[in-house]
Amino acid sequence: MNVHCNPKYLALLLLVTFFVSSALFAQPKKLKVYISVDMEGVVGTVTEDQLGPAGFEYARFREFMTREALAAVNAAKEAGATEILISDSHGNGENLLIDLFPKDVRIIRAWPRHLAMMAGIDNTFDAVLFIGYHSSTNNMKGVRAHTFSSARLTRVALNGTEVTEGAFNAAIAGHFGVPVIMMSGDDAAIEEVRSLVGNIEGAETKKTLGFHSANTITPEASYELIGQKVKAALKRLKDFKPYVVKSPVTVEVSFKSYRPVEALSYLKVIERTNSHTIRFQGKDMMEISDFMEFLTTYNIAIEP
Repeated sequence: MNVHCNPKYLALLLLVTFFVSSALFAQPKKLKVYISVDMEGVVGTVTEDQLGPAGFEYARFREFMTREALAAVNAAKEAGATEILISDSHGNGENLLIDLFPKDVRIIRAWPRHLAMMAGIDNTFDAVLFIGYHSSTNNMKGVRAHTFSSARLTRVALNGTEVTEGAFNAAIAGHFGVPVIMMSGDDAAIEEVRSLVGNIEGAETKKTLGFHSANTITPEASYELIGQKVKAALKRLKDFKPYVVKSPVTVEVSFKSYRPVEALSYLKVIERTNSHTIRFQGKDMMEISDFMEFLTTYNIAIEP
């Protein structure tokens, strides 16, 4: 029998096609979001008193840090995120109160780790959010402005362009074709990252008054603002482009001290460009990230 000529079979075929199509369209679209969380840009943070376990306000401010990250998580979920990975990227990497997060998110903690503040990022992600980020060490306005190490470094540049931690991390995401779409922090930090990465959504948690002072909003206002900016960013996700640094990548690192530069220059893969600066070339941002992780992590004291 020729089913194509039989009205009953044609009707059945159309019905089956309709239900299959409906089922396919009913499947939720996957939206994978990566959130890297630092602390200097968190609401109210201004000095060491909030930034490490020895600070008398640290316990309270790690809660603020956690709730800012949680505000981003909840907003991303409300905007359609189906999978979220969070990177605890401040200090010892053990700041976030992980019991406060939903059970379906995953959290990266402690060091060392490949890709550092962007550990776990890959090309399956759709968007990156930066929470609590700060400006670079040469920014005269930023609260707690530094680049990777406030005690050791004075400058980091990629292919000759000075970068913040935010721009550096955006370049790692860009290697995988993933755009940074939103960040929170002080006004100077947001402006600095935007100057390289593009017009991302910014949640201004405070206005900088100096290295150790700021005009800050309240925590509740910060959570609300971060949620609004995350939703706004995901709503216009197609507007953002990955921040891509051309390969091979050259990184220049300037140290406050003289001797680390002298010792590093003994390695043939490293060029010493002046008394306080070294230069290294990697094939891509993966090599550059691992180089920077070693540079900022290794200390003879970590040996047993």
